[in-house]
Amino acid sequence: MDISRRTLIGTTTGTLALTLLPVRVAHAAQMVDVRMWPAEEYTRVTLEHDEPIKFKYFLVRSPMPYRLVVDIEGLKLTAKLQKMISDVSPKDPYIQAVRIGQFTPTVVRLVMDLKSEVRPEVFSLKPVANYKYRLIFDIYPVQSEDPIAGVIAGLNNKGQQKDPLGDLIAQNRQSAKQNESSKETKTEPQKPAQTAKNTNAEKNKAQASTSKSKTAAETKKQTQPKAVAPKKRDIVIVVDAGHGGEDPGAVGKRKTYEKHITLSIAKRLERLIKREKGMKVVMTRSSDHFVSLSQRVMIAQKAKAHLFVSIHADAWTKPSAKGSSVYALAERGATSSAARWLAKNQNDADLIGGANFKEVDRRLQSVLVDMTTSWKINYSLELGHSVLQYLSRVNTLHRRQVEQAGFLVLKAPGIPSILVETAFISNPQEERKLKTAAYQQKVADAILKGIKAQVKKNDSIMQS
Repeated sequence: MDISRRTLIGTTTGTLALTLLPVRVAHAAQMVDVRMWPAEEYTRVTLEHDEPIKFKYFLVRSPMPYRLVVDIEGLKLTAKLQKMISDVSPKDPYIQAVRIGQFTPTVVRLVMDLKSEVRPEVFSLKPVANYKYRLIFDIYPVQSEDPIAGVIAGLNNKGQQKDPLGDLIAQNRQSAKQNESSKETKTEPQKPAQTAKNTNAEKNKAQASTSKSKTAAETKKQTQPKAVAPKKRDIVIVVDAGHGGEDPGAVGKRKTYEKHITLSIAKRLERLIKREKGMKVVMTRSSDHFVSLSQRVMIAQKAKAHLFVSIHADAWTKPSAKGSSVYALAERGATSSAARWLAKNQNDADLIGGANFKEVDRRLQSVLVDMTTSWKINYSLELGHSVLQYLSRVNTLHRRQVEQAGFLVLKAPGIPSILVETAFISNPQEERKLKTAAYQQKVADAILKGIKAQVKKNDSIMQS
């Protein structure tokens, strides 16, 4: 497409055009990469660049289609950048196409054609880890002001219990039908006979009358509404696949991403839980997209979860480290320096993944207020120990006891929570094992067995 001669955006008040103009930008930033993370919950577009830039954005609602327009100052438009933009896939729930051009000599204009009206969040991030400066576009559906609502939608529709009132109405209708049927049944009149026979007839009549009275009493008793005992709520388990989207987690020597391993194991665990009677499952993510730590906590809170299980793959500076571990939240401090180091790394996920901290503070940060109780901590430790026992049958244990530290993702108020390190992705042998379907399934099975064993031993979570 020749963007130098085409009007890309029209409005009722005028025309906003993208043209190729002479560029006179001193020390212009260079684009490093353009990435797109489509998901039903939201779509993220990331522009990574080597220098700070200034930007502003606005929505164009008329004429259709809806468009998100972003003006970027201090960015150099190159053929490489145009190629990056053109490579962005249109197979997205919310974005139809993305275009870019030189709007003024100092401003590059980015245009996103949208499939429907959206609620965008646009923010920038400073360099962290292996990332340089990033300009982030989070495209949320306008129908859902709450980005968490869609995650737990339909929870109450899955495996619904029978309606007690409906059952009672059906029972009464059945009893009424039985009564009507008994009324329609007629007895044959008695024929005159000898005195002895008449005496017997009277006796039989008296017995029949008594029997009829009993039957009527029993029928009346049956038609009385029965008190329906309240049924226990299904155990709701939140399964959290660690990392995702911009946050790859640990990376193995064979370029195995932790985020892919955790998602695969989480989905296997999800399928297992769905087969269990009396259990429901909620996933914090079901695709490769970023979910902030506080959002994960909020999902568990809104789902009124009984248990929270976060799945990860460990890493260390030395490839010899191996084995599985389970961690719980600490009321204060950490049980070891290794646990403290791991917690810090996990808590940095928001920085690496690219959380919009202004929005996090506004909507979600309140859930991270430390409302932990001794009961929650103790139950988490018991649950972790139970899971460890079954993991020991699948893999070597790196830690034979449940370790504790200040993991933000385990801070769901009043919800026993554990973090499972399934194996060391930094160990070449365990990296190969983590990639196999057989091992992933064994890990998922071990986690579920550990959960079931703990609930059977101590079902106090049902009162939580």
